[in-house]
Amino acid sequence: MHFDHPELDRRTLLRAGLGAAAVAVVGTELAFPVAAQASESDVDWIISCDEWGARPPAGSLPLSAIATNKIIVHHMAFPNVTDYSRDQAVKLARDCQDLHMDGNGWSDTGQHFTVSRGGHVLEGRRGSLERLAAGDRQVISAHCPGENGRAIGIENEGTYVTETPPQELLDSLVRLCATVGRRYGLHAHDIFGHWDFRTTACPGAAFYRQFPELRRRVFRELGTSIGDVPARRWPDLWRFVNSPTVRVVQYLLTHHGYVVPVNSAFNAATVAAVQDWQARNGIPVDIDATLTAPTWETLAPELDKNATGALVSAVQFILNSKGHADVAVTGEFDHATMKAVQDLQRLHGLHPNGKVSTSTWCALVGGVVRQSFQAG
Repeated sequence: MHFDHPELDRRTLLRAGLGAAAVAVVGTELAFPVAAQASESDVDWIISCDEWGARPPAGSLPLSAIATNKIIVHHMAFPNVTDYSRDQAVKLARDCQDLHMDGNGWSDTGQHFTVSRGGHVLEGRRGSLERLAAGDRQVISAHCPGENGRAIGIENEGTYVTETPPQELLDSLVRLCATVGRRYGLHAHDIFGHWDFRTTACPGAAFYRQFPELRRRVFRELGTSIGDVPARRWPDLWRFVNSPTVRVVQYLLTHHGYVVPVNSAFNAATVAAVQDWQARNGIPVDIDATLTAPTWETLAPELDKNATGALVSAVQFILNSKGHADVAVTGEFDHATMKAVQDLQRLHGLHPNGKVSTSTWCALVGGVVRQSFQAG
């Protein structure tokens, strides 16, 4: 996967209230010392940076000052090799580090962890394994600008637009996600794809269709009770992310009478509109215009086959952007749109009636619904 954004996650600075008097800034990264911690046996199966021969970082590797609240899964847009060996996994890690340091100018590998097609799991950014063992603050990463201080990034070897990952990779990814979940207090419903928070083809449409099953497997691995799963876990978009889902928000705001550009960029007009909507609907106004659950649930009205206009365009746009190439953005709830909505509903364990309910909206925009864990 190609990265072209700076490493410093502004959310870490803003939410932590850190200023020049409190920290030093080196280049584009926040200098924050990494505390020494011993690894524990249940993470020893992950190949560390020292074990795969990582280069020393070119700069500081700060720790986040905010809590980790999600896992973001990627594909690497690398070849789908048939060499499943440990040697290939080590080569992969080295090639990725070289790309990120020499090509992107970063201090180290961008993601926290890497999974090879043979199912080998490797530490990416140095210090990630140490923090996983400790189960506390994560190393600030570079895999998804806007989320780098609160999301564990996992890169998966290969390209999965039309192909799906091998079973060895999926099995190891489940184990890794469950380990991250246990260490950081996360759940299967906290797993998202890169394009839920960034405009990109990653993690690939074919791989993304496997996410409901990925989450179900992690759910079982963690032994989570269905009663601990929220009815809907919405993506908590905020003003420093840009993604196809941001465009859905803009379509919804347009439907409600706001004048905002519909361009997937969380710009000033979108910030103001979200905050105004929150204020008008008795929802706590978030300083970062975060799309909280109440914000989503009041913005997204239910639709049936007779709906037209911006709301239908929103549905069609996100379906098309996430793999339904036969769905065109027309604003008319046509047959192709209906079939795609039903496909999505089946995938997430929802009743495939073609109506866009609140839970269907949640699944459309990359969120997770409770019914998904009751399916399969």
